[in-house]
Amino acid sequence: MKTLHLYLTRQVLVTLLMTVAVFTFVLLLGNALKDILAMLISGQATLGGVARAFGLLIPWVLAFALPMGMLTAALLVFGRFSADQELTAVRAGGVSLLALITPILLLSLVMCGVSAWINMDIAPRCRVAFTRLRYEMGVKLAAATLPEGRFTSIPGGMVYVGGIDGSDLRDIIGCYIDDKGEDIICKAPTGRIVSTNEETTLHLYDAWVILKSGTESSAGSHSDFSIPLGRKSKSNSFEKPSVTDMTYRQLDAELREQEARFTTPTGDMTIDELYRLKGDLESQHVDPTMPLRVQMHRQVAFSFACFGFTLVGIPLGIRAHRRETNVGFAIALGLVLVYYSFIILGQSLQTHAEWAPNLIVWLPNFIFQAAGTVMLWRANRGI
Repeated sequence: MKTLHLYLTRQVLVTLLMTVAVFTFVLLLGNALKDILAMLISGQATLGGVARAFGLLIPWVLAFALPMGMLTAALLVFGRFSADQELTAVRAGGVSLLALITPILLLSLVMCGVSAWINMDIAPRCRVAFTRLRYEMGVKLAAATLPEGRFTSIPGGMVYVGGIDGSDLRDIIGCYIDDKGEDIICKAPTGRIVSTNEETTLHLYDAWVILKSGTESSAGSHSDFSIPLGRKSKSNSFEKPSVTDMTYRQLDAELREQEARFTTPTGDMTIDELYRLKGDLESQHVDPTMPLRVQMHRQVAFSFACFGFTLVGIPLGIRAHRRETNVGFAIALGLVLVYYSFIILGQSLQTHAEWAPNLIVWLPNFIFQAAGTVMLWRANRGI
């Protein structure tokens, strides 16, 4: 029995690594075509930046690739096991199917723990870091790709560069609206782009600047006048990520904060007025905290996908009785599509509290685990 367990576990692990690598590559390729490669071609990113972006995307796509890989591994390994009559030989030796697959089920539970760690912490953090990196690449674009001989859009206006000599710019004209709402028109014979950790600016030397504020205007020369091309956000965009990019702890803290708004009086509102407002929202089936609850339930529920996929994949692989890899991949993709459709449905209904979308994301787990248990019981009895 120990030899059989080691053999099956080794086969599943090898196939799992192969299929996870394939699905990770495919999902990474989709994100690369959408974001990274376009930025590389346009000159926004260097090869080092692209490598870093790929590294940050791997945990995000691994959250999806790991359950898909576990399902495909179960289908392929047990499909071959059945097609080669190895399962028949094992049964003839008096070993039941349930006793045979015990280590595989334990492995799927371990993968659930890994998935939970990725879904609830690693993937959201990497997604936020990727968003920040993509923003920084966009800032560098403004600094590195001001073409000569034509106007280029900048935040709040446009800049014209007559010529470029290495890092030096010539015959510069700029017109834009600054942070104070003032119209600025400037012209300089020379200039240079300077990028720091805080911002990217275009410095104009010996510039003539016309400033217009309302009905008043002024003009004067400046030995060094700077035009902001892009600022790196320090707090607004990245300290508080979107709901879909929050870790489980961040979601829980945000949920507690929002719930406290309906229990702690603020401003001129009394506690009775708060409860009345909460009752009005509930009567209209409006729950401001539901998107947070849906995301929290999705992260936890999605972590159990490996177990449900394994329960379904083993009997399906035995029933398919096929060695072909393409058949296993086709069945896996079909099941994954069914599973993810419930997740997408729950997220799309997150503003409709009356449908309990936070519970809908659990439905595929219940369905797959129940169906897998019945199918395993039937396969164990040879039905």
